[in-house]
Amino acid sequence: MIWRHIWAFGVALGCALPALAQDRPLELLETSFQAQGWEAVGRIDIGRTGFCTGTLISERLVLTAAHCLFERESGVRLPDEQILFRAGFRNGRAAAEGQVYRSVVHPQYSSLGGVGMENVSHDLALLELLHPIRNMGVVPFDVFSEPRGGDMVGVVSYGRDRLEAPALQESCQVLERDRTGVLMMSCSVDFGSSGAPVFAMSHGRPHIVSVVSAKATSHVQGQLSDVSLGVSLGTQLDTLRAALDRRDQRFIQPPRHDTGEPRVMSSGGGARFMRP
Repeated sequence: MIWRHIWAFGVALGCALPALAQDRPLELLETSFQAQGWEAVGRIDIGRTGFCTGTLISERLVLTAAHCLFERESGVRLPDEQILFRAGFRNGRAAAEGQVYRSVVHPQYSSLGGVGMENVSHDLALLELLHPIRNMGVVPFDVFSEPRGGDMVGVVSYGRDRLEAPALQESCQVLERDRTGVLMMSCSVDFGSSGAPVFAMSHGRPHIVSVVSAKATSHVQGQLSDVSLGVSLGTQLDTLRAALDRRDQRFIQPPRHDTGEPRVMSSGGGARFMRP
């Protein structure tokens, strides 16, 4: 791949990618029937104005993108106590909520490293909740091996124009896997989709195979088109789990006592994907 230039929100890809299979349009999951089975995907509220998407992979662990945990302009890590996971959030209500006790980011992720492919490939974080979520309707997802180029996947995400309910794109395509492990996909993402789970089906149930990091443009079928960039899991996720198990203070932000003062985020927000 030839990377032409980097934007604040994504990258432009400088070579043609393979023809796309037929992608499905986004379906807003507004009703309990539509959202059934996807309740473990939730909105991560950050401070007063920012949000990302995250997913339960156990009763206490939420998988998301690392850049969601930092101020965009300063690169300063956001206090964990200002982050709230709202599982299955739609139309003002959540199926369950969890305050973040501590968080861990990948050791090779740089908050000021931009959206170059090497940094995107490590854009992964785990949030450990203060209390486990044991709501019977909120079932954590398993993590599966990463897909290959040409495989069909799906994404559930919140976004700039859908911050009150998630949307499902049931079918989109993995276009290529970069040498750094970044997956380039035809999936539709927007501001707010950072950390969104990328799913593949296995034994009739969706499993997480990647996490959305950024949005890019590329020449697809001779036209400049939007594509999404996802982080490969596997050893990357193993690194995060090990850091939590070791209580590795190089990468884990220790819990802090609440000062009682609400933290107001800058207009740039704490993540690339923000409320307008």
